[in-house]
Amino acid sequence: MDVSLFTILDILGTIAFAISGALSAINRKLDLFGIFIVAFVTALGGGILRDILIGSTPVWWMSHTYILHFISGATIFAIVFRNKIDYLAKSIFLFDTIGLGVFTIIGVEIGIQANLDPLVSVILGAMTGCFGGVIRDILCNEIPVIFRKEIYAIASLVGGVCFVILFYLDIASNIIYISTIALVIIIRIIVVRFAVSLPSFTIKKE
Repeated sequence: MDVSLFTILDILGTIAFAISGALSAINRKLDLFGIFIVAFVTALGGGILRDILIGSTPVWWMSHTYILHFISGATIFAIVFRNKIDYLAKSIFLFDTIGLGVFTIIGVEIGIQANLDPLVSVILGAMTGCFGGVIRDILCNEIPVIFRKEIYAIASLVGGVCFVILFYLDIASNIIYISTIALVIIIRIIVVRFAVSLPSFTIKKE
């Protein structure tokens, strides 16, 4: 396994999303098999969709099976320490936000490496960061966060734009990674702390 900052970030994002998925499944009282399945799709769902769309097959995790060990370890960690976590919702938010930031830069980076249009790369970043959580919420019988008022995908999109701008300004990659992740996390914390949301609409019944 080539241990680079990119690889480390990928592992950290995977662990963060796996814990997020496992905690959500535990909160919904799923059984052991269900917990592992939700953790798996939360960690890898966005990346799988991204790879299929850009024609990169077999998808990434199939040729990097070591990542399954990290997912399993993260899931077991969440199960074992579930009673040590006093604020489950806050824990899910924390790990979900970290995963969103990390996976956003991974998706954008892969898009750029594939010589795709910068806009497409930004969209790939948002898909990689968001769609694992979408699948997690659907499996846990919840309306996905991305479709609710709370700003989620926009944080990923803004982070992706930041990544692209810094990349074409020829900024050092490590600075790009840290800056983008930090921006996504800061946006998420601010919008949740101050309840910033997009408008929603209803149809008035006669």
